[in-house]
Amino acid sequence: MTADLRFGVSLTTLEDRASWMDKCRRAEDLGYHVITVPDHLSMPSPFPACVLAAEATRNIRVGTYVSNASFYNPVLFARDVVSTSRLTGGRLEVGLGAGWARREFDQAGISFEPAAKRVGRLAETVAELGRAYDDPADRPPLLIGGSGDRVLRLAARHADIVSFSGTAFDPQGWGMAYLTAGEMDKRVAVLDAELHKLGRDAVQRNIIVLRTQVTGSRSAALEEYSRFLKGTLRPDQVGELPAALIGAPEEIAQQVLARHKSFGFSYFTVQEAALDTFAKVIPLLS
Repeated sequence: MTADLRFGVSLTTLEDRASWMDKCRRAEDLGYHVITVPDHLSMPSPFPACVLAAEATRNIRVGTYVSNASFYNPVLFARDVVSTSRLTGGRLEVGLGAGWARREFDQAGISFEPAAKRVGRLAETVAELGRAYDDPADRPPLLIGGSGDRVLRLAARHADIVSFSGTAFDPQGWGMAYLTAGEMDKRVAVLDAELHKLGRDAVQRNIIVLRTQVTGSRSAALEEYSRFLKGTLRPDQVGELPAALIGAPEEIAQQVLARHKSFGFSYFTVQEAALDTFAKVIPLLS
């Protein structure tokens, strides 16, 4: 239907070497374009997982999604990027964010600084990545993820891919609520305004899909999820959430196209739980 769509899957569970490699091969065989690994303390370490994912597969790209810049020394992080890019045969995409989950900072014994300082560390890491390559063309594609104004403006200046989180920015780091379609419009407008100011061409736009449900009864699923959200969103509002895809495969394909048209998203990343179910949608959009 549209040639420029890409689909990724965020893999979060590591049982052992063989099962991880099998899962990565299945993702490639199912038609995904990118395997990504989040940067949360309860999940696999992103860079080793990306190296093994590339070893197990043929052509699919691999990436961190997203690395928490506040957890790393920028120089050491850049060294890991250079090594991982070489070990994956140039298939790496580097995802970076400022970090938001206060509980993980507490668990790691790292100070949860104000948003401005965390974004400052993110900017330092982006700059160090630039210095790590004599030729900027050699740097792996850079994805910057978030929903706050500062991060989106930084992404407009430096990112090849901007990832919208689909949830509202919480400066306290305790929890996030879904962004509605209207709120996402405002987030996209921040990016567009900065791109226009910089005179920069449009960048690729990604959305992390937080809820993927393939079902024969979309209306019933929307009602059920509205109740799960304790009525904070009506079923019709749930159906319009940019970060939720609910319905039969054909209905989800239409939702993907609608979000592509409304927000410019051309790269959709689903959670590991949707690895097989969302694969039913991919052929409808190829």
